[in-house]
Amino acid sequence: MLRAVPRICFAIPFHRGLDWLREAIESVRAQSVADWRAVVHDDRGEDAGAVRALVLGFADPRIQVEANSETLGMVGNWNRGLNAAAGELVTLLHADDRLLPDYAESMLALAERHPGAAALCCAARLIDASGRPTWTLADSYKRLLVPRAEPWRLRGEAGLRALLRGDFVMCPTLCWRLPVLGARRFEAGWRQVQDLELLARLLLDGDEIVGTHRASYAYRRHPESATARQSEDLTRFAEELALYDRLAARSGERGWHRAERVARRKAIVRLHLGVRAVADLAALRPGAAAHKLGYLVRGSGSALAAAGSGGSR
Repeated sequence: MLRAVPRICFAIPFHRGLDWLREAIESVRAQSVADWRAVVHDDRGEDAGAVRALVLGFADPRIQVEANSETLGMVGNWNRGLNAAAGELVTLLHADDRLLPDYAESMLALAERHPGAAALCCAARLIDASGRPTWTLADSYKRLLVPRAEPWRLRGEAGLRALLRGDFVMCPTLCWRLPVLGARRFEAGWRQVQDLELLARLLLDGDEIVGTHRASYAYRRHPESATARQSEDLTRFAEELALYDRLAARSGERGWHRAERVARRKAIVRLHLGVRAVADLAALRPGAAAHKLGYLVRGSGSALAAAGSGGSR
């Protein structure tokens, strides 16, 4: 018999990729902790009947599927997952990723040790489209910027400064504590940086984010992902530059001038753009390199500075 309130919920926003969705659900069922609930939020990117048949085929009462009445898009579907979750803890498991078997156990342990944290997270293993281990230079560099303490904690200006220096939190590993998160949600208008914006807002509001170096999540890097597409068309970098401009202003208003300086420098965004421009030159794509160098020189996302204004608690 199912408990009325599970210890941890998994909301799985889905748009397309049934084979990967199957893997994601199987990874939930393989958790070392059995007291969980999972809901696939189908955003109608594929045949709704096929999605429902896949989910119901597991014949596991802990797993449900809900089809959106209309396509909500990434941010809207993420927020629906948060809004519909039962209990205290919810993870937005990306449908093309996999949990490692100890993920729920690890998040529950962190939550017990840090009852006031708004969000908990872990390290991730990188896998490719076929599930084989992979790596990227950017991810390897960011790992060097993660605080060394175990577990590590982000709070106040020092926490915001560390986050902006490296943007090292792997978004889908986050486990959100709903009573602390309250009504705060991902901002509409963003397509790539909605997670970083929400984390920064939590820190500006005085909340805490806690993470572990233990890798309990498998994050899939593949050419069809939203991150890959939006990196290629530079949407990602335009949004990052715009968000850093906004966070610099908010930090300055708060009197957090060290965080403001980090945000204005945008070092991690510039470095990533530079690495990609060099890769383009090596691949004999001078036009693509010039486009990225243009963003690098301008160093501003003012064209998108108005995106995602607002947010509630």
